[in-house]
Amino acid sequence: MTHEEYLEDIRESIIDGDDVDAPELVKEALAEGVDPMDVLNEGLMAGADVVGTRFESGEFFLPELMLTGRALKAAMAVLEPALQVAYAKNPELQKQAGTVVIGTVHRDIHDIGKNMVSSMLTASGFTVHDLGVDVPIKTMLAKAREVSADIIGCSALLTTSMPIMRDLLKLLEATGERDQFKVMVGGAPVTVAFAEEIGADGTAENAVAAVQLAQRLISEE
Repeated sequence: MTHEEYLEDIRESIIDGDDVDAPELVKEALAEGVDPMDVLNEGLMAGADVVGTRFESGEFFLPELMLTGRALKAAMAVLEPALQVAYAKNPELQKQAGTVVIGTVHRDIHDIGKNMVSSMLTASGFTVHDLGVDVPIKTMLAKAREVSADIIGCSALLTTSMPIMRDLLKLLEATGERDQFKVMVGGAPVTVAFAEEIGADGTAENAVAAVQLAQRLISEE
């Protein structure tokens, strides 16, 4: 296959939400010398953009979005080592997006939505440090400091966990670091009103909107 055919097949695997074919196609494309950045931008990201457009238009629904998230995660596991090599050779590539530390807050172990956001941010060129679930706010902040993050992303599905997001904002204020990090909050019970009330920089109703919000927050810096 030509390089363009590989990229087209990768795009289609993401649109189809195929978490078996997507990583295999990425592996084959890299072995054939396709540029990792082309795989990211013209393959994975292009496919995710199509899914996002179809989701926003009502053609796709949450199940399709979830499948895409899984396919992206599987594909990125193969692509990330090659991207790291590309970044090392050309640090300017790192300026294309920002760095995000993301996790489900302490006392909450739900991660489907968080994983979807993490995968789509990665596919959109962000450097993502996913800390998993049940993450204490001090751990999030320590990681954000360590990697010089632009954004801290907090997810919660339980209403009982939502106050922990407020605690993170209070901690940032107390340490004098509130202006250093943008804070995104999300999860089914999280509303725009709640995000504004606790002083977060924004929330999004789905993974597609979360990527758009992250891109907007980065452009404002």
